[in-house]
Order: sequence, then C-alpha cells, then structure tokens
Amino acid sequence: MPEPPAPAGLAGRQDVASATRDGPARFSGWNLTAADLSRLDLQGCVFERCRAGQANFANAGLAETQFLGCDLNNSRWAGASLSSAVFRDCKLTGALLGEIRSFGLTFERCLLVSAQLPGFSFRRQTLDGVDFQGADLAEADFREAVLTDCNLKDANLARARFEGADLRGAEIGPIAAGDLPRFKGALISRAQAAIIAGGLGLKVV
Repeated sequence: MPEPPAPAGLAGRQDVASATRDGPARFSGWNLTAADLSRLDLQGCVFERCRAGQANFANAGLAETQFLGCDLNNSRWAGASLSSAVFRDCKLTGALLGEIRSFGLTFERCLLVSAQLPGFSFRRQTLDGVDFQGADLAEADFREAVLTDCNLKDANLARARFEGADLRGAEIGPIAAGDLPRFKGALISRAQAAIIAGGLGLKVV
C-alpha cells in the first residue's frame, strides 16, 4: 500500500483525493483538522497517528478502513459506510456517529466520551477499553456483548438493550426499575449489583 508523505501544515480534500486516486493509501501523521472528506472513496485506507479533529467524513466510503491512534474528536460521520472498519486507540470525544452503516465495525481502546451513537449495534461484540461516559447510546444494542474495562457512567441508555451481555468489566451507574427487563440474563459483579440495588432503594448486606 502506498504511503504518501504528509504535506507541510494542514492537508485538505484535494490532498487526500489525489493520494487515493489509484486505490487505498496509508496516511501516517497527516494533519487533517477540520478537513472536508465527505463523499470520498477511502475504502481500505489506513489512517495512523493522524489529527482529524472536526473533520467531516459524512457519506464517505470507509469500509475496511483502519484508524489507528488518531485524534478524531468532534468529527462527523453521518451516512458514512464503515462496514468492517476498525478504530483502535483513537479519540472520538463528541463525534457524531449516528446514521452510519456499521456492520462489523469495531472499537478498541477508544475514547467515545459524549459521542453520539443512537441506535448503534454492538451485538455480540467484544469491547475492550472503550470509554462511553456521557455518550448518547439511546436504543443501542449490546445484547450478548462482552465489555472489558469499559465505562458507561452518565451515558444515555434509554431503550438500550443488554440482554445476555457480560457487563462485569464495565462501570455502570444505577438502573431504573423500569429498565431492568432490558438487562435480563446480563452478567454483573457483586459490586455492580450493589450499585443497582442502591439505586432502587435497597440495601445489600
């Protein structure tokens, strides 16, 4: 895979389009802050240690693309195709990830603090080191997922589903009584059970 040198200073849409004219490329250390990459075909590319805060990836073709150690804070992704894409060791605080095509998309050791992920499916995924604190996960699907070293505190979990999930490695807050059926069959630790019971006004002795 070709690895075009990073331009001096900010790189933009034309730089990326030119680098991928003949197919996928590896972008290492590029500064793509606030770049408009919407609707570009970036399938199979690799972005490594890139700065792309506030970048616009809306409606871009990103299937099987890898983002490794990138700053993607406050980036926009609406309508993007991210099937089988990988985010590893990335910062995605405040990212807008609603309405994307995400079959097979994986997050590993990523910050998704205050990110927008309504309706996102994590079903049967293994999530390791993902921080969802304050994220919008309304109607997200975590059924049969395994969460290790993850943080769900203060996240919006309205109508999210956790049936059969293994939550023992996640930080969770109190759960309302009306939400308990959506956690049927989930595995939790004794400490988590105490937090949930406390939120329901019960005392664990």
